[in-house]
Amino acid sequence: MKITCFYDAFLRQNLWVMQTQDHHLSNYPSNFITTRGVITRKVIFIIAALFCLTPFISPAIALLIGLVIAQLMGHPYIELNNKATHILLQVSVVGLGFGMNVHSAIHAGKEGILFTIASITGTLVFGYLMGRWLSIEKKTSFLISSGTAICGGSAIAAISPVIKAEEKQISVALGTIFILNSIALFAFPIIGHYFNLSQTQFGLWCAIAIHDTSSVVGAASKYGAHALEVATTVKLARALWIVPVTFISAFVFKNQSKKIKIPYFIGLFILAMIMNTYIPAIAVVSPYIIIIAKAGLTLTLFLIGAGLSGKVLASVGFKPLLQGVTLWVAISGIALYAVLHLAS
Repeated sequence: MKITCFYDAFLRQNLWVMQTQDHHLSNYPSNFITTRGVITRKVIFIIAALFCLTPFISPAIALLIGLVIAQLMGHPYIELNNKATHILLQVSVVGLGFGMNVHSAIHAGKEGILFTIASITGTLVFGYLMGRWLSIEKKTSFLISSGTAICGGSAIAAISPVIKAEEKQISVALGTIFILNSIALFAFPIIGHYFNLSQTQFGLWCAIAIHDTSSVVGAASKYGAHALEVATTVKLARALWIVPVTFISAFVFKNQSKKIKIPYFIGLFILAMIMNTYIPAIAVVSPYIIIIAKAGLTLTLFLIGAGLSGKVLASVGFKPLLQGVTLWVAISGIALYAVLHLAS
């Protein structure tokens, strides 16, 4: 009764508002309010994305903004997100190549090769043992281990069709990797400063211990220019291991398919470095290309964060997340010890 009286009073008090709006709204279809809500979400999303292209937003903050949007209103273009981040990341990484020197990159690559081989092998073996111990579905466990060992989402995207992984298995693996990437982007620079890591040490550590190239570049760029150069070079050299690991995956999972995804954009990255080193005219415009590339990377991290909805986070499950966290903590700790005692 009280509720009814309150409602009647409310209607009488606002009668003039309803009278003026009734005729106006009658001119629109019944789904007008819903449509208006969708448009509002798209406008907010586009404004946030454009804001992330400005120099005021760091990669970590862009990721955080994306995460907030994902939880509060969802991604209005979620069906395009995976392709957009994939293309944007590759273009941004190639752009960063215009800020690097071939000789420095070769030196960094040589220094990181032993770390790369040891960490990839150790992570895959440890991941296999953990998956069996936790009784995690074999393909899900392998995708998480491969993403941790090589280069996150790119490795999962390359290996999943070869082992004929199902959509659920891919989603769980990607969700696990991207959750940990998000944490690493914030945590690694803080830890690096705490241990007073040099630029070279931090770049090596990022390239080995952070899964996805986007988060590696984001964390390293926050630490320093040389750290970014080392991290990007070593990480992309590490990404080439997608090819042999994919062939091994086809053998282990008894798939005779010859469809292997090779990361061709790494060749363009190397070409950009060569042009920047040996062509003076390119060196003149390189600073502007780098600014655009860094903005693209920041936007990439925003889109990744926006794709991590509550549904995605909930779908991961405890055991796969435990495997991912354990692998990540192990490789991060061992790599940190190695760079502190073995790297200059």
